[in-house]
Amino acid sequence: MIVISEFMDDSAVQLLRADFKVLHDASLVDRAADLHAAMKLADALIVRNRTQVNAALIASSPRLKVVGRLGVGLDNIDTAACAATGIEVIPATGANAVSVAEYVITTAMMLLRGVYNSSAEVAAGRWPRAQLSHGRELRGKTLGLIGFGSIGRITARLAHNLGLKVIAHDPMVSADDAAWLELGVTHRSLEALLAESDVVSLHVPLMAQTRGMLDAARIALMKRGAILINSARGGIVDEVAVIKALRSGALGGAALDVFEREPLAASSAWADVPHLILTPHVAGVTVEANARVSEMIAQRVATALHALAKR
Repeated sequence: MIVISEFMDDSAVQLLRADFKVLHDASLVDRAADLHAAMKLADALIVRNRTQVNAALIASSPRLKVVGRLGVGLDNIDTAACAATGIEVIPATGANAVSVAEYVITTAMMLLRGVYNSSAEVAAGRWPRAQLSHGRELRGKTLGLIGFGSIGRITARLAHNLGLKVIAHDPMVSADDAAWLELGVTHRSLEALLAESDVVSLHVPLMAQTRGMLDAARIALMKRGAILINSARGGIVDEVAVIKALRSGALGGAALDVFEREPLAASSAWADVPHLILTPHVAGVTVEANARVSEMIAQRVATALHALAKR
Protein backbone atom coordinates (compact mmCIF):
# COMPACT_ATOMS: atom_id res chain seq x y z
CA MET A 1 0.00 0.00 0.00
CA ILE A 2 1.07 3.60 -0.68
CA VAL A 3 0.11 6.28 1.85
CA ILE A 4 0.02 9.91 0.66
CA SER A 5 -0.27 12.27 3.63
CA GLU A 6 -0.36 15.64 1.86
CA PHE A 7 -1.85 17.04 -1.35
CA MET A 8 -0.78 15.47 -4.64
CA ASP A 9 -1.96 15.99 -8.20
CA ASP A 10 -4.93 13.70 -8.82
CA SER A 11 -3.68 12.39 -12.16
CA ALA A 12 -0.52 11.14 -10.47
CA VAL A 13 -2.55 9.51 -7.70
CA GLN A 14 -4.61 7.70 -10.34
CA LEU A 15 -1.40 6.57 -12.03
CA LEU A 16 -0.38 4.88 -8.77
CA ARG A 17 -3.83 3.36 -8.24
CA ALA A 18 -3.48 1.49 -11.52
CA ASP A 19 -0.93 -0.82 -9.85
CA PHE A 20 -1.17 -0.28 -6.10
CA LYS A 21 -3.60 0.18 -3.25
CA VAL A 22 -3.40 3.89 -2.37
CA LEU A 23 -4.57 5.86 0.66
CA HIS A 24 -4.52 9.55 -0.27
CA ASP A 25 -5.67 11.79 2.57
CA ALA A 26 -4.13 15.25 2.66
CA SER A 27 -5.35 15.76 6.24
CA LEU A 28 -3.26 12.87 7.60
CA VAL A 29 -0.36 15.28 8.12
CA ASP A 30 -2.42 16.91 10.88
CA ARG A 31 -3.69 13.63 12.40
CA ALA A 32 -0.62 11.92 13.78
CA ALA A 33 -2.40 8.96 15.35
CA ASP A 34 -4.26 8.16 12.13
CA LEU A 35 -1.08 8.52 10.08
CA HIS A 36 0.83 6.15 12.36
CA ALA A 37 -2.05 3.66 12.16
CA ALA A 38 -2.12 3.85 8.36
CA MET A 39 1.62 3.31 8.16
CA LYS A 40 1.39 -0.18 9.70
CA LEU A 41 0.54 -1.58 6.25
CA ALA A 42 2.38 0.97 4.09
CA ASP A 43 5.12 -0.07 1.67
CA ALA A 44 5.61 3.54 0.56
CA LEU A 45 4.89 7.00 1.92
CA ILE A 46 4.59 10.18 -0.15
CA VAL A 47 4.91 13.53 1.65
CA ARG A 48 5.50 17.23 1.09
CA ASN A 49 7.34 19.35 3.66
CA ARG A 50 5.03 19.12 6.67
CA THR A 51 4.92 15.40 7.39
CA GLN A 52 7.72 14.55 9.81
CA VAL A 53 9.29 11.27 8.73
CA ASN A 54 11.09 10.78 12.01
CA ALA A 55 12.20 7.83 14.11
CA ALA A 56 8.75 7.46 15.68
CA LEU A 57 6.97 7.29 12.33
CA ILE A 58 9.56 4.91 10.92
CA ALA A 59 9.18 2.67 13.97
CA SER A 60 5.43 2.44 13.33
CA SER A 61 6.02 1.51 9.66
CA PRO A 62 7.37 -2.07 9.60
CA ARG A 63 6.81 -2.53 5.85
CA LEU A 64 8.06 0.88 4.71
CA LYS A 65 10.67 0.73 1.94
CA VAL A 66 10.22 3.98 -0.02
CA VAL A 67 9.58 7.63 0.91
CA GLY A 68 8.71 9.96 -1.95
CA ARG A 69 9.15 13.68 -1.33
CA LEU A 70 6.95 16.05 -3.35
CA GLY A 71 9.71 18.67 -3.43
CA VAL A 72 13.46 18.78 -2.87
CA GLY A 73 14.15 19.75 0.75
CA LEU A 74 14.69 16.79 3.06
CA ASP A 75 14.82 18.54 6.44
CA ASN A 76 11.48 16.93 7.45
CA ILE A 77 12.87 13.46 6.73
CA ASP A 78 15.33 11.67 9.00
CA THR A 79 17.48 10.46 6.14
CA ALA A 80 19.97 8.75 8.47
CA ALA A 81 17.21 6.71 10.10
CA CYS A 82 15.81 5.85 6.68
CA ALA A 83 19.21 4.70 5.45
CA ALA A 84 19.75 2.63 8.60
CA THR A 85 16.51 0.73 7.99
CA GLY A 86 16.91 0.37 4.23
CA ILE A 87 14.27 2.93 3.27
CA GLU A 88 14.90 4.68 -0.05
CA VAL A 89 14.21 8.44 -0.06
CA ILE A 90 13.22 9.92 -3.41
CA PRO A 91 13.08 13.72 -3.84
CA ALA A 92 11.55 15.47 -6.88
CA THR A 93 14.84 17.08 -7.87
CA GLY A 94 14.41 19.80 -10.48
CA ALA A 95 10.66 19.40 -11.00
CA ASN A 96 9.67 22.69 -9.33
CA ALA A 97 12.82 24.66 -10.21
CA VAL A 98 11.15 26.88 -12.83
CA SER A 99 8.39 27.91 -10.41
CA VAL A 100 10.92 28.90 -7.73
CA ALA A 101 13.08 30.78 -10.23
CA GLU A 102 10.06 32.73 -11.50
CA TYR A 103 9.11 33.57 -7.91
CA VAL A 104 12.57 35.03 -7.33
CA ILE A 105 12.49 37.20 -10.44
CA THR A 106 8.91 38.32 -9.86
CA THR A 107 9.41 39.34 -6.24
CA ALA A 108 12.70 41.07 -7.08
CA MET A 109 10.90 43.17 -9.69
CA MET A 110 8.03 43.99 -7.33
CA LEU A 111 10.28 45.03 -4.47
CA LEU A 112 12.63 47.10 -6.59
CA ARG A 113 9.74 48.95 -8.25
CA GLY A 114 7.76 49.36 -5.01
CA VAL A 115 4.46 50.44 -6.57
CA TYR A 116 2.23 47.39 -6.34
CA ASN A 117 0.52 48.07 -3.00
CA SER A 118 -1.19 51.26 -4.20
CA SER A 119 -4.46 49.82 -5.54
CA ALA A 120 -6.58 50.85 -2.54
CA GLU A 121 -5.22 54.40 -2.58
CA VAL A 122 -5.72 54.83 -6.33
CA ALA A 123 -9.23 53.34 -6.20
CA ALA A 124 -10.11 55.73 -3.37
CA GLY A 125 -9.20 58.75 -5.51
CA ARG A 126 -5.82 59.45 -3.98
CA TRP A 127 -2.97 59.77 -6.44
CA PRO A 128 0.42 58.88 -4.88
CA ARG A 129 2.30 59.41 -8.13
CA ALA A 130 5.11 61.47 -6.64
CA GLN A 131 5.72 59.04 -3.78
CA LEU A 132 5.79 56.07 -6.13
CA SER A 133 8.04 57.56 -8.80
CA HIS A 134 11.30 56.40 -7.20
CA GLY A 135 11.17 52.72 -8.12
CA ARG A 136 14.16 50.92 -9.59
CA GLU A 137 14.56 48.84 -12.73
CA LEU A 138 15.77 45.25 -12.63
CA ARG A 139 17.93 45.58 -15.73
CA GLY A 140 21.56 46.32 -14.95
CA LYS A 141 21.36 45.17 -11.35
CA THR A 142 23.52 42.43 -9.82
CA LEU A 143 21.81 39.26 -8.62
CA GLY A 144 23.70 37.25 -6.02
CA LEU A 145 22.75 33.59 -5.71
CA ILE A 146 23.68 31.82 -2.50
CA GLY A 147 23.56 28.27 -3.83
CA PHE A 148 24.22 27.34 -7.44
CA GLY A 149 22.32 24.09 -7.89
CA SER A 150 19.47 23.39 -10.31
CA ILE A 151 17.18 26.17 -9.04
CA GLY A 152 20.01 28.70 -8.88
CA ARG A 153 21.04 27.90 -12.43
CA ILE A 154 17.54 28.31 -13.86
CA THR A 155 17.24 31.58 -11.93
CA ALA A 156 20.54 32.69 -13.47
CA ARG A 157 19.25 31.98 -17.00
CA LEU A 158 16.08 34.01 -16.41
CA ALA A 159 18.09 36.83 -14.86
CA HIS A 160 20.51 37.03 -17.78
CA ASN A 161 17.56 37.28 -20.19
CA LEU A 162 16.40 40.34 -18.26
CA GLY A 163 19.78 42.04 -18.33
CA LEU A 164 21.08 41.29 -14.85
CA LYS A 165 24.65 40.48 -13.92
CA VAL A 166 24.70 37.23 -11.94
CA ILE A 167 27.21 36.16 -9.31
CA ALA A 168 27.01 33.14 -7.03
CA HIS A 169 28.48 31.50 -3.97
CA ASP A 170 28.44 27.73 -3.56
CA PRO A 171 31.33 25.86 -1.94
CA MET A 172 29.83 22.59 -3.16
CA VAL A 173 30.35 23.57 -6.83
CA SER A 174 34.00 23.40 -7.87
CA ALA A 175 35.64 26.41 -9.49
CA ASP A 176 36.22 24.42 -12.70
CA ASP A 177 32.61 23.28 -13.04
CA ALA A 178 31.45 23.99 -16.60
CA ALA A 179 28.25 25.63 -15.35
CA TRP A 180 30.05 28.83 -14.31
CA LEU A 181 31.24 29.55 -17.83
CA GLU A 182 28.20 28.11 -19.57
CA LEU A 183 25.81 30.36 -17.64
CA GLY A 184 28.08 33.40 -17.45
CA VAL A 185 28.04 33.41 -13.66
CA THR A 186 31.01 34.61 -11.63
CA HIS A 187 32.03 32.86 -8.42
CA ARG A 188 32.26 35.01 -5.29
CA SER A 189 32.97 34.45 -1.61
CA LEU A 190 29.86 34.86 0.53
CA GLU A 191 31.05 38.17 1.95
CA ALA A 192 31.93 39.58 -1.49
CA LEU A 193 28.57 38.49 -2.90
CA LEU A 194 26.66 40.22 -0.12
CA ALA A 195 28.61 43.45 -0.59
CA GLU A 196 28.18 43.51 -4.37
CA SER A 197 24.59 42.34 -4.95
CA ASP A 198 21.51 44.48 -5.44
CA VAL A 199 19.36 41.36 -4.99
CA VAL A 200 20.39 38.36 -2.88
CA SER A 201 18.50 35.09 -3.32
CA LEU A 202 18.97 31.96 -1.22
CA HIS A 203 19.06 28.49 -2.78
CA VAL A 204 20.67 26.22 -0.20
CA PRO A 205 19.26 23.40 1.95
CA LEU A 206 18.85 23.76 5.69
CA MET A 207 21.60 21.85 7.46
CA ALA A 208 24.16 22.48 10.18
CA GLN A 209 26.43 24.47 7.85
CA THR A 210 23.65 26.77 6.61
CA ARG A 211 21.56 27.28 9.74
CA GLY A 212 21.83 30.95 10.66
CA MET A 213 24.02 31.60 7.61
CA LEU A 214 22.50 35.02 7.00
CA ASP A 215 22.76 36.49 10.48
CA ALA A 216 22.74 40.15 11.54
CA ALA A 217 26.47 40.58 10.85
CA ARG A 218 26.18 39.25 7.31
CA ILE A 219 22.99 41.20 6.59
CA ALA A 220 24.96 44.30 7.62
CA LEU A 221 27.41 43.55 4.81
CA MET A 222 24.69 43.96 2.17
CA LYS A 223 24.34 47.14 0.10
CA ARG A 224 22.02 49.67 1.64
CA GLY A 225 18.68 49.27 -0.13
CA ALA A 226 19.42 45.74 -1.38
CA ILE A 227 16.67 43.17 -1.73
CA LEU A 228 16.68 39.80 0.09
CA ILE A 229 14.70 36.79 -1.14
CA ASN A 230 14.44 33.50 0.75
CA SER A 231 12.57 30.72 -1.04
CA ALA A 232 14.90 28.02 0.34
CA ARG A 233 14.27 27.19 4.00
CA GLY A 234 13.48 29.01 7.21
CA GLY A 235 16.31 28.88 9.70
CA ILE A 236 18.90 29.98 7.15
CA VAL A 237 18.05 33.64 7.77
CA ASP A 238 17.94 35.50 11.09
CA GLU A 239 14.35 36.73 10.91
CA VAL A 240 14.73 39.30 13.69
CA ALA A 241 17.72 40.82 11.87
CA VAL A 242 15.72 41.02 8.62
CA ILE A 243 12.87 42.84 10.38
CA LYS A 244 15.28 45.33 11.95
CA ALA A 245 17.05 45.94 8.63
CA LEU A 246 13.73 46.57 6.84
CA ARG A 247 12.51 48.96 9.53
CA SER A 248 15.79 50.91 9.49
CA GLY A 249 15.94 51.08 5.68
CA ALA A 250 19.19 49.12 5.53
CA LEU A 251 17.35 46.58 3.39
CA GLY A 252 15.25 47.96 0.56
CA GLY A 253 12.89 45.02 0.66
CA ALA A 254 12.52 41.33 1.38
CA ALA A 255 10.43 38.44 0.12
CA LEU A 256 10.18 35.41 2.38
CA ASP A 257 8.38 32.23 1.45
CA VAL A 258 9.82 30.11 4.28
CA PHE A 259 10.16 30.63 8.01
CA GLU A 260 11.74 29.15 11.12
CA ARG A 261 8.24 28.18 12.30
CA GLU A 262 5.39 27.57 9.89
CA PRO A 263 2.69 28.80 9.93
CA LEU A 264 3.46 32.16 11.53
CA ALA A 265 1.68 33.11 14.74
CA ALA A 266 -1.27 35.48 14.31
CA SER A 267 0.57 38.16 16.29
CA SER A 268 3.91 37.64 14.57
CA ALA A 269 6.65 40.25 14.52
CA TRP A 270 6.26 40.51 10.73
CA ALA A 271 3.08 42.58 11.00
CA ASP A 272 3.39 46.10 9.56
CA VAL A 273 7.01 45.66 8.44
CA PRO A 274 7.65 47.89 5.38
CA HIS A 275 8.74 46.74 1.92
CA LEU A 276 7.93 43.12 2.65
CA ILE A 277 6.34 40.24 0.75
CA LEU A 278 5.37 37.16 2.77
CA THR A 279 4.07 33.99 1.12
CA PRO A 280 3.14 30.64 2.74
CA HIS A 281 5.86 28.27 1.41
CA VAL A 282 4.47 28.26 -2.14
CA ALA A 283 7.39 29.47 -4.28
CA GLY A 284 7.71 26.02 -5.82
CA VAL A 285 3.99 25.27 -5.94
CA THR A 286 2.16 26.15 -9.15
CA VAL A 287 -0.34 24.16 -11.20
CA GLU A 288 2.42 23.17 -13.60
CA ALA A 289 5.02 22.40 -10.93
CA ASN A 290 2.57 20.35 -8.89
CA ALA A 291 1.81 18.24 -11.96
CA ARG A 292 5.52 17.74 -12.73
CA VAL A 293 6.49 16.99 -9.13
CA SER A 294 3.57 14.61 -8.61
CA GLU A 295 4.15 12.73 -11.85
CA MET A 296 7.88 12.40 -11.19
CA ILE A 297 7.37 11.02 -7.69
CA ALA A 298 4.54 8.72 -8.76
CA GLN A 299 6.70 7.22 -11.49
CA ARG A 300 9.82 6.88 -9.35
CA VAL A 301 7.98 5.41 -6.35
CA ALA A 302 6.19 2.93 -8.63
CA THR A 303 9.49 1.96 -10.25
CA ALA A 304 11.11 1.42 -6.84
CA LEU A 305 8.23 -0.73 -5.58
CA HIS A 306 8.16 -2.82 -8.75
CA ALA A 307 11.90 -3.40 -8.42
CA LEU A 308 11.50 -4.48 -4.82
CA ALA A 309 8.72 -6.90 -5.77
CA LYS A 310 11.03 -8.66 -8.23
CA ARG A 311 13.70 -9.37 -5.60
